[in-house]
Amino acid sequence: MPDPAADHEPELLTITEAADVLRAPVATLRYWRHLGTGPNSFRLGRRVLYRRADLHIWIDAQADQPLRR
Repeated sequence: MPDPAADHEPELLTITEAADVLRAPVATLRYWRHLGTGPNSFRLGRRVLYRRADLHIWIDAQADQPLRR
């Protein structure tokens, strides 16, 4: 019987994993964090973490923004 936890994607992502999801460089996520414009993140000890759901909420919010020209 397969283990359902083995197929479960982690809810908390490192900045590197979040960058992979967003297909953006880690430096861009650091810059967005500095500006306060990127997806929600938080510190747990010394690590910066992102909730997978927050990344998807942020992506959806960006898709709803009109294109700048």
